[in-house]
Amino acid sequence: MHASDVMTTRFMTMKPENTISEAVNRFQAASREQGKNVFGLMVTDDADRLVGMLSMYDILLFVQPRHANIWQELEAAEQANAFREMLWRVKSIRVGDLMTTDVVTITPQTHLMAIVDIMIKRHIRRLPVVRDQEVVGIVYISDLFYHLLKQYLG
Repeated sequence: MHASDVMTTRFMTMKPENTISEAVNRFQAASREQGKNVFGLMVTDDADRLVGMLSMYDILLFVQPRHANIWQELEAAEQANAFREMLWRVKSIRVGDLMTTDVVTITPQTHLMAIVDIMIKRHIRRLPVVRDQEVVGIVYISDLFYHLLKQYLG
């Protein structure tokens, strides 16, 4: 069994020049389209080659206050205003500024147990599937998990 057996071939991508606001809309659209929460998307260039990944984690890491302990000292209204200001700042930031560029990829022929090994050791929840530098799919940990359970436990 290989990546090609569990990969999703219907996926959305973004471009590095997209704004974070556009990226958030893409996360929501991808989640609706796939019928499950999508927490990260692949970033491709104009030739559809993978250049990075952007996740909700990347965005939250950027907007997180540097001194998180001050939040407990603020009133609820002050917290809301401060968070709103941080989100307002990030709206115009480009995907290329926040994306992860050191992306682990697999091929359609990568064995499922090798994928499990990569995901566990690297704490990765999604792996782009690439053939000849072109993105052809993505393997989500949830799809892999349920496929293996069904395959081996019936």
